[in-house]
Amino acid sequence: MSAAVKIDPSRSDGEGRLWFERALLETGWAEAVRLTLAGGRIAAAQAGVRPEAEDERCGIAVPGLCNLHSHAFQRGMAGLAETRGPAGDDFWTWREVMYRFLAGLTPEATQAIAALAYAEMLEAGFTRVGEFHYLHHAPDGRAYDDPAELAARIAAAAGQTGIGLTLLPVFYAHSGFGGAPSSAAQRRFVNDLDGFARLLEASRAATAGLEGAVVGLAPHSLRAATPDELAALVPLAQGGPIHIHIAEQTREVEDCVAWSGRRPVEWLLDAAPVDARWCLVHATHMTPEETLRLAASGAVAGLCPITEANLGDGLFPAGAFLAAGGAFGIGSDSNVLIDAAEELRTLEYGQRLTRRGRNLLAAAEGASTGAGLWRGALAGGAQALGAPAGGLRAGGPADIVSLRSDHPALAARAGDAVLDSLVFAGGRGAIDGVWRAGRKRVSDGRHHQGEAIRARYGQVLRELLA
Repeated sequence: MSAAVKIDPSRSDGEGRLWFERALLETGWAEAVRLTLAGGRIAAAQAGVRPEAEDERCGIAVPGLCNLHSHAFQRGMAGLAETRGPAGDDFWTWREVMYRFLAGLTPEATQAIAALAYAEMLEAGFTRVGEFHYLHHAPDGRAYDDPAELAARIAAAAGQTGIGLTLLPVFYAHSGFGGAPSSAAQRRFVNDLDGFARLLEASRAATAGLEGAVVGLAPHSLRAATPDELAALVPLAQGGPIHIHIAEQTREVEDCVAWSGRRPVEWLLDAAPVDARWCLVHATHMTPEETLRLAASGAVAGLCPITEANLGDGLFPAGAFLAAGGAFGIGSDSNVLIDAAEELRTLEYGQRLTRRGRNLLAAAEGASTGAGLWRGALAGGAQALGAPAGGLRAGGPADIVSLRSDHPALAARAGDAVLDSLVFAGGRGAIDGVWRAGRKRVSDGRHHQGEAIRARYGQVLRELLA
């Protein structure tokens, strides 16, 4: 829809007035809604009002989601690991392709790839990203003069695109359970505890000027950090988010049992102070007891259904977890395809295929599946990234996604049927505009700097893959 008065998307104050035909407010769906923005937040939300000349007129408003798990640099290798190897492929053969891709990745290329990923995330309805950042050193494994050189590149990409950033510097020291030595292919990741503490402080400095940035930390996995190292890392988070890959692959589970006599999620819940600050990424392979314990811990399950399908990981026990009151969020992980709605659709469809039913993750009879997934990912994502609680309300963050009310998937839809149709029939093509902290970053489905970002990305990839 055209606006009576267009708000300048370059304005730095995060202020303006937006009028929507319909909006999903924190209290539910409302018609004819004006959101007044100030200081990057929603100063007022009024329903049942007529548009005025100062209002930018839009279609349907829903809150933007948090992407709680991203490896931005992997956006550059999307599609490069889809050729079958001589002995069959799995996660571990995919990892070898990833190691080869990053071998020559420069700081400049890292920033260009991250900028594309973050622009696409905004276009897809994500307004904040949790960057699980484990690429720290130069290609030969030597530390940069600034230990946060690559973290600063991530922060620069976030600043350029306007996406909210929760930076999660990753501690990675070993190649397997029990402190096995790291491999040459992992040399760009590896730190000892002292080196990681310096990296963490430098990362905090690198993001200090980025509005709304949060810095947590991430032990990469139980493979990559010993129990003593894990215990030493937790205080370094200073109360911020703690993320960890866990139980993604059956081989990982088998190796953990061989090392400790316990499964990965079981071991972590027994040995670490897992609570609402934690996000357990994937947690794909759990017993029913582990599933209930994780739900009761208050931690967020970080689910990345598109990547988990692409890598052949397996299916998270979502039905039992949600029935037990577990919190979840979604992430784009390897960034092979960036689409918030598609992540939620794949989550539900995986359950349908294995359990041979429909609407399996809806909360109850008569409940909307799409709306339940969107609201669940909204709450869990914000919790996992240490961000203000999402939702369109006075005082809340002005992280807003506008949908095209004339999009075929949304025609004649009302209430939660809008989110059902967005998730299962529309996807990112139904997204028109996106505001992050009150600043409009996407119009007509395209990031305002998208053309320049895509051109730079193309140049970088041609050089990198030559």
